Order: sequence, then C-alpha cells, then structure tokens
Amino acid sequence: MKTDRATSVVWHALMASSAWLFLASALQAPAQAPPPTQSPPPAQAATQAPAAAAQGAPDSIELVESAPIETTLDHPDIPNASDVWVAMIDGAQKTLDFAEFYASGQAGSRLDAVEAAVEKAAARGVHVRFLCEEKMSATNHDVHDRFAKTPAIEQRLITMKKLAGGVQHAKYFLVDGRECFIGSQNFDWRSLEHIQELGLRIHSSAVTGALQEVFELDWSLAGEQSAASKPPASDKAAVPADAPAHAEAAAPSAAGNARDKLDKFHTSTAKFPEQLGSGDAVLQITPVFSPKEWLPDPNAWDLPRLIELVDGAKSSVRVQLLTYKMSGRDYWSELESALRRAANRGVSVQLLVADWCKRKGTIEGLQSLEVLPNFEIKLITIPPWSGGFIPYARVAHAKYMVVDGTRAWIGTSNWERDYFYESRNVGLVVDGAAFAQKLDRFFKDNWSSTYAALVDPCAMYEPPKIGD
Repeated sequence: MKTDRATSVVWHALMASSAWLFLASALQAPAQAPPPTQSPPPAQAATQAPAAAAQGAPDSIELVESAPIETTLDHPDIPNASDVWVAMIDGAQKTLDFAEFYASGQAGSRLDAVEAAVEKAAARGVHVRFLCEEKMSATNHDVHDRFAKTPAIEQRLITMKKLAGGVQHAKYFLVDGRECFIGSQNFDWRSLEHIQELGLRIHSSAVTGALQEVFELDWSLAGEQSAASKPPASDKAAVPADAPAHAEAAAPSAAGNARDKLDKFHTSTAKFPEQLGSGDAVLQITPVFSPKEWLPDPNAWDLPRLIELVDGAKSSVRVQLLTYKMSGRDYWSELESALRRAANRGVSVQLLVADWCKRKGTIEGLQSLEVLPNFEIKLITIPPWSGGFIPYARVAHAKYMVVDGTRAWIGTSNWERDYFYESRNVGLVVDGAAFAQKLDRFFKDNWSSTYAALVDPCAMYEPPKIGD
C-alpha cells in the first residue's frame, strides 16, 4: 500500500462568539484568497470556545480545510484545521482519543500549537490516548518522543497488517464523547501548511460514540500500554503480545483472542441516520468504516454505501481523491463499475485526482476512463514551495464525493481495494443539500482552478517527485 502523506495551509480565525458554525448558515460561494509571498509564521493558539458552550451546542457538522501556502486554494468561509484542532483540544474536559496513521512534527510549524494543546490537556487532568499505525513509527517518531515525556499521555501502536493485511489509515480524534474530527489530515505538520486537505468537525454524541467503539476495539488490539508506550526506533521492534496476526504467521490462539475482543463490541447502525437541523437545512448523517471484517457492526462498512450513492445518481457524480486505482494484484471493479453504470445512464462523472496518479500503473486506468462518454478526469498539481522541495507534500489529499448536489461522502479512504478490504478507515455519509452544495462548490473551485488539467489519453506522463 502506498504511503499516504499530508499537510497544508493558511488558517483563519475560528468564530470567537461560538464554538460551532452550523453548516447551513454559510452557503455563500467560497472566495479565493491571493497567495502569500512567503511562508507565514507558525499559527498561534486558536480562539478558544468555552467548554460550557461546546457542551450545550446543538448537533452539527462543519467543513474544515487545509490549504497549501502560496496557492489560491484557501476558502475564507471554511475554518482551518490548525485552529479547529486547538479549539477542540482546549475544550476537552475529560477525554481525548486520537487515532492516526502517523505523527510527524517540525519545530516552528503549526503543529507545535496542536501538540502543546494536547500536553496542556493532559496537564489539566484530561485522559489522553494516542493510537498510531506501527508500520509508520520507525520513520515518524518525533511526536511520539515528545508525548512520551508527558506520562499522562498514553500511546499505543497497532499493526493492522497482522489483522487485515493493511494499515491503520484512519485520521480522527474524539473529545469527551460529544464531538469528533474526521478528515484527510494526518497528524503531520505538512498537513497544516503544504497539502490540500478536507475534514469535518462533528458535534454529535451518536457519531462520536460509533467512532469510540472502533477506537476502543483498536486500542484494545494494540496491546497493553507497557508494551507500546514508546514507539520503537526501528521497524523490527516487537509487536504487543495480544496483537493477533491474520496476514502473517501467528498462533491460532492469537487470532482467536482478537476475535474475542471484536465480539465484545456491539455498535448498532439502528441509530443512524441521525437527523440534524430542520426545514431546508435538515441533514441526515451516517458514520461508515472499513475494513468489514474488523468492525463492531459489519453493516457500517463504507464500500456498499459508496456504491449505493453512485448507483442512485441522477445527474452528477463528483469525486476528489489523492489516488484512484482499480488495477493491482487483480483488477478491482466494484467502484469503477458503479461509475461506469452512472455514465452509461447519462450521469456526468467528474474525477479529480492528485498528480501522484501520473505514476505508471495508475495513470493508464485514468486515461482509459477519460475517453468514455460522460467521463471527465482531471489531475490537480500543487506547485512547489518557494522555500524548496518538501517530501510527501505539495499535493491535493482531500477525499470526498458529491452526488446530485444533495448527497455526499467525506472520509479517509483513497479509492483502491486495500483501503476498503485491508485497512482501517472512517468516513461520514451526509444526505442534505445544505451540506452537499457547499462541498460541491469546494469541488468546483478545485476543478476550475489553474492547478487542474484534463487527463490526456495519449500522453506519456512523468510522475512527480514525491519522497526523499
């Protein structure tokens, strides 16, 4: 599975008078800000929403972005992740639970304020737990090392490969069982300054509770705190004894123990969809997850929900992803077949993917779609930073879909088979024009920007430099 990295953005002030911006109140078209001439200074602590106000806030969802500096991709009406994260963490009174693909910091970056907020939360008595994918810890351990200096911050690593064959790729955190954040943003300084990202602040105890069940399962599978409180210095470090193996050789009892843990969790999808708002602003939201075999409730699997959204499309399907790839060890057709069915019945299908898709083995599939009726495929390229090359950055990393301007999905999965069958990912399905139309405008801004260009079916593409 490809390493999925992230970063981004110029930030705006979070609303000082309220902890929440209810989505339906901000439907005006986003404007584009001019690019800064140089990298701005590290973000200061965000405007803090009083905890009491957050506790009493009505259930709602709010788009949260990260925009690469020195671009025109920033939206003044969408708050920035660095500000929102700090505000949410500062509002925590009892618990903070983080599930991340990896954690990577840099002195003087916007992530500094986020890390400091986590440390302050632990210092005031908030119970903090930080879960990451073990595979990524060998090369990304500075944040773990920093948090290890605060004993009140518990850390664990999960080896998802031994459970399902993939990685813990989800990016979300939970606050006091009442609100949560999910999105494409990794816990990475680059995700807040040099990558385009999109996420959601969700004020809903029901959605937060569903995510909490998945977190508790993964935290339990990751093993005891004493086995993984400090990430290893190499990728050959020991795995917690009670982290079972499926993809690799393991004692049958280990796999059995893992299934025993899974059986203890019984999240029900019966409480969803949850209705938010009223009148023209009413929304229905449903959390979705992967992989199917490691869910407290298999009915919450995200793949069938995405296919159902596409199959229900009447006029348009708009998708933005980091990567889209149906080929691999075997051709995987489930999502692409749904898109082809939509195009065959006259639905306009627009797919916007990052220039990382210029790589051999990926671009060919996109070129084959571009020639089909009712398909348009564009590559979005973020220009290099004036300060020099940054590995695993300067890329569009958001993951979402809008159908007919009335239904939507936003999550952490790229559209490749292993994200749905082998790796842990999370997302939210939203029914309601108040949300979908704003997300649609976000897509159109990217689609019509100078950074996006149609895929040429006949071109020989040279992939961009990605890593070191």
